[in-house]
Amino acid sequence: MNVFEMAQLLSKQKQSDSPYLEFLKVPALSCGVYVLETGAHDYQKPHGEDELYYVASGRARMIVDEGGTSNAFEVGPGSIMYVRAGVRHSFYQIAERLVVLVFFAPAEGSRKTTAA
Repeated sequence: MNVFEMAQLLSKQKQSDSPYLEFLKVPALSCGVYVLETGAHDYQKPHGEDELYYVASGRARMIVDEGGTSNAFEVGPGSIMYVRAGVRHSFYQIAERLVVLVFFAPAEGSRKTTAA
């Protein structure tokens, strides 16, 4: 069993050069904390794995492009978003520092990325 404290994860992420800090990786699942500062740009590309996002704090908009259809919506504390593998998506108009828990299944990088 592993136990993680958000304050410790955010401290580690702040010390890194990346907005993403992976803190758990097993074959079936990986988890990380993703932090985007106010006004930042989200440059992520589609992933080969399914993703679940949980917004712990902050406010932004998210766009998801799937099958030629784009959907944009606001996200904030408590928002939970599921994104299928290969689907283009990103956060934008980050109005408040965004702290997001990210869950990949299976573990990130375990499948080839194919944009939908």
